[in-house]
Amino acid sequence: MKVLFASVEVAPFSKAGGLADVVGSLPKYLEKDAEIAIFTPLHGCIDVNKYGIKEIENSEKWISFGGRPMKFKLFMTKLPGTNINVFFVQSDWYFTCFKEVYPKWLDTRYEHERYIAFSLATLEYAKDLNFRADIIHSNDWHTAMIPLYIKANYKFDEFWSKTKNVFEIHNLAYQGVWFEDVLDFANMRKDIVYNQWGCEHYGKVNWMKGAINYADRVVAVSPKYAQEILTPEFGEGMDYTLRGHTDKLVGILNGIDYDVFNPATDKNLVANYTIDTIGEKDENKKHICKYFGLKYYPERPIISLISRLVPQKGIDLIRDMQDELKKMDADFIFLGSGNSDYENLFIWLSNNSDNIRAYVGYKADLANQIYAGSDFFLMPSKFEPCGLSQLIAMRYGTLPIVRATGGLDNTVTGYPLDNSTGFKFWDYNGWRMKEAIDCALRVKQDRYTFNAMRKSAMEADFSWKKSAKQYLDMYKSLL
Repeated sequence: MKVLFASVEVAPFSKAGGLADVVGSLPKYLEKDAEIAIFTPLHGCIDVNKYGIKEIENSEKWISFGGRPMKFKLFMTKLPGTNINVFFVQSDWYFTCFKEVYPKWLDTRYEHERYIAFSLATLEYAKDLNFRADIIHSNDWHTAMIPLYIKANYKFDEFWSKTKNVFEIHNLAYQGVWFEDVLDFANMRKDIVYNQWGCEHYGKVNWMKGAINYADRVVAVSPKYAQEILTPEFGEGMDYTLRGHTDKLVGILNGIDYDVFNPATDKNLVANYTIDTIGEKDENKKHICKYFGLKYYPERPIISLISRLVPQKGIDLIRDMQDELKKMDADFIFLGSGNSDYENLFIWLSNNSDNIRAYVGYKADLANQIYAGSDFFLMPSKFEPCGLSQLIAMRYGTLPIVRATGGLDNTVTGYPLDNSTGFKFWDYNGWRMKEAIDCALRVKQDRYTFNAMRKSAMEADFSWKKSAKQYLDMYKSLL
């Protein structure tokens, strides 16, 4: 069985969010049962020398879009620690000219052109390489064009005649919506795809709707999210379409790579530790206190948040409760970037409070140090398809405080249930979040309960083994 993954970000080469971690780790656990190829753009931020990325001989290719020829090249390396080929589609016009995966302030039409070009180039290069995929696994709206191309432009192409399409929704809020003329740029069969059973949605092109309609399986990244997106509250206007495809909608929980996120071996930490040596975790706490200019007190809790700063992540609740947070007998450390108003909020809080510190931006090594040095991890998300941060936090013995939505509800066992691994609140409300934080602080004072919860959190298994088997069974069912 051959499986082709298409994604605009793949860890460790390029990363802006959880999508990169999923596509960079799931294939490792499928490698024994399938021949896998991963296609991703060659972003300007990717270090080609570090990862040994080299151009494939005679790879230059010209593809026309809207009657205008565009030049592409193909580069390749192995996914670290595997024998899986990762192919990088290179375009000076669309990808290598940027030092970010998702550059800010892009013209929306141009943004659509980038992903259309990548999607079609992926299919053309796969043909050149004779990689006749049994399954094409596309991810989010950036590659949602692929199922449409397979069903429309390649409808009578023998090479793709037996290929099945899996489309994975990592976040339904971003659907890829633009005007009808973008189909002319894509050279896509408008007579086939531009209708209410294809990608037409209220008079515009909606790439995600097209992928949902044309894919053979639609995957949501947690069982709870698969249920939520069928409702108007979480469906983002796509719930009606999804309710028409419940026969092919499945929810499979994301995992994390336990070889990468391992407090016993993580080289970013000042002190490694296991369940049996969790006392060493305090050395990491000392380190981040020093890094952020906080006084270290062994019994004073540290509550951290590592997130993209967007409305989805519940930053509004932090803004609503900022005065209450300042009064708490705990320190807060925030790391992330995103909307400028949220960035400015974190900077202001960091400058005008004794117990709140923020790093606006993202540093992978610092993120791991914060996971290891914190007592609690805050995720007050408005909605959360799966969430990986709470899984990483538990792996590092840091108890999550989460709103019970999507994957957060699936993965965190809330106090005071047996084998509790964290704390939950249900209403999207700042006071409810504060109540959950207050509960966590009270539990922290009970050393026996707190240590038992940390042990349960570190023992919880959210590796890819179980989820990978579900993906593999799904692929086989399609064939």
